[in-house]
Amino acid sequence: MQTLPNPTKTPNPQPIFDTSIKRRKTRPVKVGSITIGGGNPVVVQSMINEDTLDIDGSVAGIRRLHEIGCEIVRVTVPSMAHAKALAEIKQKLQATYQAVPLVADVHHNGMKIALEVAKHVDKVRINPGLYVFEKPKADRTEYTDAEFAEIGEKIRETLEPLVISLRDQGKALRIGVNHGSLAERMLFTYGDTPEGMVESALEFIRICESLDFRNIVISLKASRAPVMVAAYRLMAHRMDELGMDYPLHLGVTEAGDGEYGRIKSTAGIAPLLADGIGDTIRVSLTEAPEKEIPVCYSILQALGLRKTMVEYVACPSCGRTLFNLEEVLHKVREATKHLTGLDIAVMGCIVNGPGEMADADYGYVGKQPGYISLYRGRDEIKKVPESQGVAELIDLIKSDDRWVEPE
Repeated sequence: MQTLPNPTKTPNPQPIFDTSIKRRKTRPVKVGSITIGGGNPVVVQSMINEDTLDIDGSVAGIRRLHEIGCEIVRVTVPSMAHAKALAEIKQKLQATYQAVPLVADVHHNGMKIALEVAKHVDKVRINPGLYVFEKPKADRTEYTDAEFAEIGEKIRETLEPLVISLRDQGKALRIGVNHGSLAERMLFTYGDTPEGMVESALEFIRICESLDFRNIVISLKASRAPVMVAAYRLMAHRMDELGMDYPLHLGVTEAGDGEYGRIKSTAGIAPLLADGIGDTIRVSLTEAPEKEIPVCYSILQALGLRKTMVEYVACPSCGRTLFNLEEVLHKVREATKHLTGLDIAVMGCIVNGPGEMADADYGYVGKQPGYISLYRGRDEIKKVPESQGVAELIDLIKSDDRWVEPE
């Protein structure tokens, strides 16, 4: 007869799975006062939608984003006039608010624009598929070695001055590949695939490395989450093979708006972060840019990568619930949402309450009709009338010297 192992021989068994996220090791890249990669917290970014020629509007938009937690702000630079306007925007920010890490978005044969704007911002973003235009040929059957070499040399000629400028100023470059704007050569050679996105990025990385420039951040965005996830995983794999350690900027581009836009962005960003891939994120919503920041921080908080708000643990409610769970959770949140760093559980009954909320700092549990029990960690502290529950919870937090008055 087979003898089953005796579990009492291992009173403190180690967990089978390690639930902590092991982040991919990347080099630190400075963007103004913020560092992307190098083990630093995942950085939150967004982009203003004001015309960069509107100096006051752009300054106000940048400030609004920065004040609610956006750490790096991107602005679009479609012309030389826009590039020069950034000098005034930066100066006005410093005079009326403070320096904010700025990124300039440059597209379409943008060498001269990029060189100008590199004087005024902390990072320049270029799109390899648009930086050097390749005119499509409908009757093309192949790309010859000579054509590849010719285009490669043209890319190098246009990219080299920008790379040298950024290198000598100690500034950064984002090589921002977009699935929807791959260069003709990449589409012809690899198809509309993650492989084409990765090879597009690697082509530009190799030019940068040949010029001894490595202050590089990589993005490979797509409007479909599965394509985006596949591209970043492949990029991380290829960089590991090649001994590269560049930080990655995650995002689902053109995610849309509302609930679906938030879900779509999370579906792309969260799996990669859970794999340890990603050093900075942007949620791209068709809404005011300020609406993106809470989504970014919610994703990071849910994965345990940043703690920027109170973590509420609450059951979904069922027939056992002894009070109006949705109403009570709202009251508890409104009273305690400023206590960043705390975990607070609101549980409707005793069946799952103490067990499911064991990791919380404080618990609010329905134990019998008309009464709730307050917990500190796993320990029940007191039972109070439901009408006094929120006030008594606040008193408990105050007794532990963990209360601060809301601003």
